[in-house]
Amino acid sequence: MVTIYGIKNCDTVRKSLKWFDAKGVENKLHDFRVDGIDVKTIAGWLDEVGGKVLINKRGPSYRNLSDTDKATLEQGGPAAAEILVANPTVIKRPVVDFGNTRTVAYDEARWAELAGV
Repeated sequence: MVTIYGIKNCDTVRKSLKWFDAKGVENKLHDFRVDGIDVKTIAGWLDEVGGKVLINKRGPSYRNLSDTDKATLEQGGPAAAEILVANPTVIKRPVVDFGNTRTVAYDEARWAELAGV
């Protein structure tokens, strides 16, 4: 089963869910706002894909962060993960967890490869 992390009212997350359903790939949505997210999970993502990939600097949520928080996100580490837990809408969506691998953002070609469809 594939876990799609994001926010249910995000257009890209909805588009992702439809893509996986259309391909017959079993999936579930993990909504940051409803289900929450923990520091350990986000720290793992930061280690795996890096902040440049995981953090959405173009959205209003990032722009509304303090300069101190933005600097902490640049440095990475556990403190950056804590900021992302408190502000999950700063995470680029969707994060798709295939079990052994995660992808960030909408990427049909990579998903097809990882899901074998």
